[in-house]
Amino acid sequence: MPLNITESHNNQAISPPLRLAFRPLFLGGTLFSIIVVAWWSYFWLNPFNWQPYGGPICWHAHEMLFGFGVSIVVGFLLTAVQTWTGVVGLRGRPLLVLVLAWILGRLLLAFGAGLPHWVVMAGDLLFLIGAAIAMAYPVFKVRQSRNMLFVPILAMLVLLNGLSHWGVATYQPQIALLSLHGAIMMFVFIIAIVGGRVIPFFTANGAGVAKRPPIKWLEIASLGSIMLLVAVAFIGFNTVPKYLLLTLSSFAAIANGWRFLRWNGELCAKIPLLWSLHLSYAFIPLGFILLALYAAGYSASLSAALHCFTVGAMGGMILAMISRVTLGHTGRPLQPPKLMSLGYIAIITGAILRVILPGWFPQGASWAIGLAGGLWVLGYGIYGFYYGPMLVAARVDGRSG
Repeated sequence: MPLNITESHNNQAISPPLRLAFRPLFLGGTLFSIIVVAWWSYFWLNPFNWQPYGGPICWHAHEMLFGFGVSIVVGFLLTAVQTWTGVVGLRGRPLLVLVLAWILGRLLLAFGAGLPHWVVMAGDLLFLIGAAIAMAYPVFKVRQSRNMLFVPILAMLVLLNGLSHWGVATYQPQIALLSLHGAIMMFVFIIAIVGGRVIPFFTANGAGVAKRPPIKWLEIASLGSIMLLVAVAFIGFNTVPKYLLLTLSSFAAIANGWRFLRWNGELCAKIPLLWSLHLSYAFIPLGFILLALYAAGYSASLSAALHCFTVGAMGGMILAMISRVTLGHTGRPLQPPKLMSLGYIAIITGAILRVILPGWFPQGASWAIGLAGGLWVLGYGIYGFYYGPMLVAARVDGRSG
């Protein structure tokens, strides 16, 4: 559904960074992740007396999920929903208010240790609540049932974020931790939905092959198994019976691996915008394999599985997606800077190091984590260097957006 001419002219009067949600949120989320990961890596290698809101570990996990992760997800969804529905997306002052709410949450988590817990929680939840409302308006306006599911997904993230704050406020760190584990699985669910839509489509177009139609029961099995593991994560990976965790994670690994193998990834070796998506998505079935090994007692590290999802799937998929979306929505050909391939490799290599080395070589775990952090900074730093100017400038084709 095309936007009318008046709306297009009105958009031209808005400062380019506020014309669509992907612009400020991709840029802000990227820069924030660089700062957070660099700071965390330094702290891990040189521990000192630092007590942010919730404690260092809780702060790190929370901010990578609800600071970095949600900024990119919201930026993507509030940009895509305009294309999906034809309803003008959030822009101008309303978008600025949403971005300021995101910044407020980051400041409160970093420097709000001495504030009342309800102040930090309320300030942090404003962004996701506003994003859920902004997402709900267009899809419900045109009654687009296919994309309505993103509204309860954002609402679930609001709930999990609120519960993590409640765990901190009531001095029950286990509740905060379980909420964050549930949020990790929610991000896996989001990646599985979006990846299942775009990766086969992008691959078919880029590689010049026919797109395989999805198998309905396999789609249900893949996504359904992840949703069950969201519940398991919140109950507790160490609380549910091991046989249940083993069964669900094994089933999720098989279903999601089979689904992934149908997307013609073997044809993408020469196309960075495609192989980066496929390699990053592969960390989802791999993560479920590691979770199954943990349940079976063959791995002592739950952290390896969780970081497979966060650093590998989440970090890799986000970098691959935002580098493509930014090109497309700023009117540029889908040809990333050559150095961007190094960025993709850095994130994927960092994920492998973060997942494997701490378990296999525990004596070098700290340096493995620090090196993985450095590779993250490199990968997202390359994106920021090349794409930052694109995000704050008008489209090169003269169109609005």
